[in-house]
Amino acid sequence: MATGIKSLAKDTAIYGLSSIIGRFVNWMLVPMYTRVLVDPGEYGIVTELYGWVALLLILLTYGMETGFFRFINKKGESNPLRVYGTVLYGVLSTSILFTATVLLFLNPVGRMLGYANHPEFIGIMTVTVAIDAFLCLPFAYLRYQGKAMRFATFKLLIIGITIFLNIFFLLICPQIHPLHPEWIAWFYQADYGVGYIFVSNLLATLFTLILLLPDMLPGLRSKMDLRLLRQILNYSFPILLLGIAGIFNQTADKILFRFLFDDKEYAAGQLGIYGACFKIAVVMVMFIQAFRYAYEPFIFAKNKSDDNRKAYIEAMRYFIMFALFIFLSVMFYMDVLKHFVPAGYYAGLSVVPVVMLGELFFGIYFNLSIWYKLTDKTMWGACFSAIGCVATVAIILLFVPRFGFIACAWASFASNLLMMMLSYFIGRKKFPVAYNLRSALYYSLLAAGLYLAGMYLPIDSLVWRLIYRSVLLIIFFAFIVRSIRIKE
Repeated sequence: MATGIKSLAKDTAIYGLSSIIGRFVNWMLVPMYTRVLVDPGEYGIVTELYGWVALLLILLTYGMETGFFRFINKKGESNPLRVYGTVLYGVLSTSILFTATVLLFLNPVGRMLGYANHPEFIGIMTVTVAIDAFLCLPFAYLRYQGKAMRFATFKLLIIGITIFLNIFFLLICPQIHPLHPEWIAWFYQADYGVGYIFVSNLLATLFTLILLLPDMLPGLRSKMDLRLLRQILNYSFPILLLGIAGIFNQTADKILFRFLFDDKEYAAGQLGIYGACFKIAVVMVMFIQAFRYAYEPFIFAKNKSDDNRKAYIEAMRYFIMFALFIFLSVMFYMDVLKHFVPAGYYAGLSVVPVVMLGELFFGIYFNLSIWYKLTDKTMWGACFSAIGCVATVAIILLFVPRFGFIACAWASFASNLLMMMLSYFIGRKKFPVAYNLRSALYYSLLAAGLYLAGMYLPIDSLVWRLIYRSVLLIIFFAFIVRSIRIKE
């Protein structure tokens, strides 16, 4: 069991390296966006469309990634490529159908979403998200094979290309154009602005498609098994519902925000402020994503052994400890991190602690989700997420028009907490796992005490304030190290 946890920790670190470094560098584009795109409303366009992208990515993968791990690790499965090829062709077919449909009705869709002047934004993002959905499976195959380093290398390379293209289009080309417009006139328009963010992502996604071709070929050479596909779809359909509700919990604020105000320009500006400050809290999202990449193959493989529940207990304990450490780290250095965005965006900083705690609850919920995934009762997950989704939408509709974007943060907090509690209490009856509640409570109270001591003791000097908070953070980390050593 200890070996399994160490393997999980190692893979989480490798996946985390690609996720954290990659997203951190991508994260650093936000200061450029918020300064190059002077009007917060332009960044509001980016926030809104990427909210749609996140939702569409769930729809277009429809739970097949989790279904892939479930069936490829199923006892008696002697041909892993049969599973891989089946899910690969399934998602490829639906991605092509989706792209063709949207492009056929591009202008009506653009008008419906409020982008009648730039329907090509919708077209570019449609092609990008369709390819990304398909590429989730080659990346899942790398995780199944345990090729964490190859996975991480590809992710970093792709993000590096995306960043280069963003810098090229938004910083370099505007410098070249006034001096030598003839050099770049064949591909560059000076007034296209925010559109080049979407163009950059499309070009990087096409490069990814080429890069992953060798990892697709084994699956593409295998035939689709329609009987197996039906079995995977029966398993994955509740996960699709779960995913739709789950991602809508995270993106409903960005999708619905503009429609809740009569003044659309004001709404776009407020959404831009919220979206930029939301990015500061993305460190927690990166940690959860890295953990998920390693944990999903880990739990399905562990399901074949006898010590699985002990491994789940330890994984949950470590997750909570390190997630709380990340929360304290971000909050203690907020005086520095706030310069991530221009001063005009500081009004949105109040969302950061609320969003981070909401993401922490979501991470715990993901850990708890093993009981319905391993028992093939995925409909429970769909029910939890649907309840959370209703709660999210209700809070947004009721409170955002009155309180603005802070209500969006509290909507996410409340719905994730609700889903976490439902999964825990029902899971105790359906698939009992004796999670260490005493340890979770101990570290939560310790983190809360240090947070209050660090954030509410008035220290005027920025330097001494940071030193004091650093000492508190070291104390918390020392408790984590002590706990790990005792277990070993």
